[in-house]
Amino acid sequence: MQGSFSEIVLSFLLIACVANVGRCELFTSMAHLQTALYAERDIAVTLKNYVENEEERLRKIKRLAEDLEAHSIKALEKPDYYLANPVNAFLFVKRFTLDWSKNVDHLLKNDSSESMRRYVEYYRQDLPTYEDLQGSAAALMRLQDTYKLDTSKIAEGTLGGVQSTQLTANDCFELGKLTYNSEDFYHSSLWMEHALEKLATQENKQNESDLRAEMLDYMAFSEYRKGNVKTALIFTEELLTLEPNHERATNNKRYYEKMLKDKEASEYARGEDGKTLDMDPVENDYRRSHEFQSYEALCRGEQIMEIKNNHKLACRYRTRNNPLLLMMPAKEEDVFLDPWIVMYHDVMSDSEINAVKGLATPKLNRATVQNSKTGELEVATYRISKSAWLKQDEDPVVAKINARMQAITGLSMDTAEELQVANYGLGGHYEPHFDFARKEEKDAFKSLGTGNRIATFLFYMSDVAAGGATVFPYIGVKLFPKKGTAAFWYNLYKNGEGIYNTRHAACPVLVGIKWVSNKWIHERGQEFRRPCGLYAEE
Repeated sequence: MQGSFSEIVLSFLLIACVANVGRCELFTSMAHLQTALYAERDIAVTLKNYVENEEERLRKIKRLAEDLEAHSIKALEKPDYYLANPVNAFLFVKRFTLDWSKNVDHLLKNDSSESMRRYVEYYRQDLPTYEDLQGSAAALMRLQDTYKLDTSKIAEGTLGGVQSTQLTANDCFELGKLTYNSEDFYHSSLWMEHALEKLATQENKQNESDLRAEMLDYMAFSEYRKGNVKTALIFTEELLTLEPNHERATNNKRYYEKMLKDKEASEYARGEDGKTLDMDPVENDYRRSHEFQSYEALCRGEQIMEIKNNHKLACRYRTRNNPLLLMMPAKEEDVFLDPWIVMYHDVMSDSEINAVKGLATPKLNRATVQNSKTGELEVATYRISKSAWLKQDEDPVVAKINARMQAITGLSMDTAEELQVANYGLGGHYEPHFDFARKEEKDAFKSLGTGNRIATFLFYMSDVAAGGATVFPYIGVKLFPKKGTAAFWYNLYKNGEGIYNTRHAACPVLVGIKWVSNKWIHERGQEFRRPCGLYAEE
């Protein structure tokens, strides 16, 4: 505790004096001195209560410290394995945001612990924020949609063979509220419904009625916003059985009943069940598009079309008579012929991968995309990852990798962009996009002065337990990450026109941690390495 006992007593007396300005000169009146005796008694009681409360607070802090220590020791035994499960990652983020505010902040708000609080706040700079909490909740919803996961499956925490702590009814409720606040009423309904189911089965019945009422309130309005007026009315009536005087529920009940009786109800109704608009998360046109549906199906590993000329696909050793490859040829495997997409096996060693990750980690920042209208780089919800750029002269390993790519492809790396290293986080993904600039994006790479992106070389630097594939929705190709392999394809025909079938995407990482590095190779410097053909379609 800061300050001595006498200083604390003096502070209480000063507070009393401030509150009773005319009575501070106690020595001038025995009555006032007698009053001071009562004050002394009250101070003693107050201090004893403070000590008891402080001891209880310290016991709680000790239990918290032991819990954090036990959790971190267990998680740090295999951090990649632990964080590979998205539910574990979500609960970890929730632990230091929502739970911290509810259960920890008030324990640390104490004058005697201000010094310790400063240390904690300093360390909290590296802990998740509420923005992370919202982002991790959105990632779980993205995984749920892309991989068609049942809500109960996520709540159980069994994803891809990596077990996490199960979500409680309150955890599910908080997820429902987070999606509700984002106006994602489709997911809000799913998670509120599951929260209600779990609440009914949990052993601890404390505050169950109040919590159930709050869940029903959210559930009813979510169903209304989805357009399911009859369902909203059912939940509202159930809420009113628990809290008959609930003013908002009473008003909503009248409103829903009026809607259903109104002659214009037919504009909302769909069939006899009273459903209306389906406000699910894929409500906008793009997410309903054939491209997006194909992208998600490929992410799930589905075969969306027959791959033509499969019998012509082959494997070969590639040397190009390059000294770097004569002793150790590149293992090249055709994946698709038109456009030509190949995989190279065993092209990056574990030691090189570790070196690249070590160089990139301190530099990782939120990955950006180029705005097609302004040309400016900006963050976007359709690309969730962090990336860093490594220069040729940054480390011998980077120069070695660049030289290997040049030897394998036969293309010059002198005008290529720096090696980009990307780490995908919880539900990390990059929706369908082109690597090259289209005709309307005239200024896309003007500042580089090296022309358009002629080709892409993509290294996979980690295995991914589930999800995280690179998919090409227009040709039905899916490439699942395998540590040490790489993918390569041309983005442009020999005449400089874009190959639109190379539109591709990085699927959300369901279970695991995904590391990749890539090189975007540009047109300049390739004039004699990949000359124009005799025919426009070459």
